[in-house]
Amino acid sequence: MLIVVAAAVVRAGRLLVVSKRAAPEVFYLPGGKPDPGEMPLEALARELDEELGVRPVEPRLLAEVEAMAALEKVPMRMTVYEAEVSRTPRPAAELAELRWISGAEEDVELAPAVRDHVVPLLGERGLLGC
Repeated sequence: MLIVVAAAVVRAGRLLVVSKRAAPEVFYLPGGKPDPGEMPLEALARELDEELGVRPVEPRLLAEVEAMAALEKVPMRMTVYEAEVSRTPRPAAELAELRWISGAEEDVELAPAVRDHVVPLLGERGLLGC
């Protein structure tokens, strides 16, 4: 099983999602795989710095999600932290693009874990403007 840690960054009712150069049409939460021996929050901080040039601020556990990984097509367990970020994110590393979404967009293809688990959870909590 693929182990991933990710951030749900919500501002003004919109969720930050990113796409990778390897699959620019699919949007994910920012984050990635922990290195051997790395704790989840350490991995989250490293991945957000590498991908967006930001650090997580006051991360709080949101959910443990299991779904099929969109790119790798294998089972995945994703630990999702709700967090603010330290500055305006800018795509770097392997990222193609970032967007702020309400969750109701029909022209944005979300990874299964984001579409089926994270967006509904954030919507139930009244955090998304969908």
